[in-house]
Amino acid sequence: MKVTRKNLSTTKVQLTISLSTKELKGAEDVALVHMGNELKVPGFRKGKVPTKVVKQQVSEEELNSHTMSDAINRAVPEAFETEKLQPLDRPEVEVKKYVPGAELEFTAEVEVLPPIKLGDYKKLKITKPKISVVKKDIDQVVERMRTSFSEKKEVKRAAKDGDEATIDFKGFDSKGEAFAGGEGKDYPLIIGSKSFIPGFEEGLVGKKAGDAFDLPVTFPTDYQAAHLAGQKCKFEVKIKSVSEVVLPKVDNEFAKKCGPFNSVAELEADIKNEIKAQREHEAAEGLKDQLVEQLVAASKLETPEVLVKDQMKNIELDFTQNLAARGMSLEQYLEDKKLTREDWEKTELHDAAEKRIQAALVLAEVSKLEKITVDDDEVAVRHQQLLQQYPDPNMRQQLETPEAKNDIYNRLATEKTLDRLVELNS
Repeated sequence: MKVTRKNLSTTKVQLTISLSTKELKGAEDVALVHMGNELKVPGFRKGKVPTKVVKQQVSEEELNSHTMSDAINRAVPEAFETEKLQPLDRPEVEVKKYVPGAELEFTAEVEVLPPIKLGDYKKLKITKPKISVVKKDIDQVVERMRTSFSEKKEVKRAAKDGDEATIDFKGFDSKGEAFAGGEGKDYPLIIGSKSFIPGFEEGLVGKKAGDAFDLPVTFPTDYQAAHLAGQKCKFEVKIKSVSEVVLPKVDNEFAKKCGPFNSVAELEADIKNEIKAQREHEAAEGLKDQLVEQLVAASKLETPEVLVKDQMKNIELDFTQNLAARGMSLEQYLEDKKLTREDWEKTELHDAAEKRIQAALVLAEVSKLEKITVDDDEVAVRHQQLLQQYPDPNMRQQLETPEAKNDIYNRLATEKTLDRLVELNS
């Protein structure tokens, strides 16, 4: 086999592959076996027809076609392995010359994993944040716990700050049209909890059970649903009931209700440790992001477009699901941003996908240099953890596929590589 390489770009190559009589004879033998597996010949069991008989039974044109196909399927991966290239897609093959039994020449064109000039991943600079937990942080958690153990007593008086109002509501935008996510029935709302937009809870103060009224509000300019941000809207509200919320006293008896604690001091110490652990985890994840960003900036690499396009599909799916959870469609998002879908794909979506691929490429290189490995037992443990996390039968079935287990392997390898980066730069 003769292979000639032509670099079309830093990420795309074309191999011209020439096969001689010897390679074609081997491909013909393979083709006869494949064809014989499906051939029915009197006196022979299916799949047991000798190749000499198969050759007599099939047409020359059919045999030549199968031979060429088998020769190409075998030669392409061998050629890329010889050239130490990693194809990122199925190569586009074009036959240039085919003389059955004598010669076959074809080209195979595809994007490949480009060479990476990795920056010095052992000398990155990171800034570790100071982790602190103040009394206010602990008090906020205690207050939430008090609320969860509170008693509610329905009252006939007007609602005031701290009460729970059970309401029906429906929101309308500035055009008078109802908007998604703006409606609720029998919704229990603690007045003063700041769980609704500014002005809404305040508008319930002084109202009694049975009152129905319009409540004008203005959404914050930084509201998560961009199509409502800064917009003057109206809610139709009906008060179904008002309840006084009686919070328990924070004493040792309260602490015992909250868990295996004998005193308020023990409860608060546990809360402090939990908050600290959470913030340390968040800080550790932030450090990893810093390291990857610095390593990408310090490295020289090209980003194959085929990988970017695949990643764009994944990001779009995640993004549209997140928007839907916020009561918003992709079309509304694009309208608010004054972007066409094409502009969004070329800018935001493409940039996000490119960054992900760049991070994956440099981490894969570090993983190779540091000889990061993941064994079958580690994959099995993570697999079991995911099965316990997802009781849904469809999801559990999906987790049994080879693709899912390969994804688990890749995730574990990435986690280990990131941990190694932190270790090397601490």
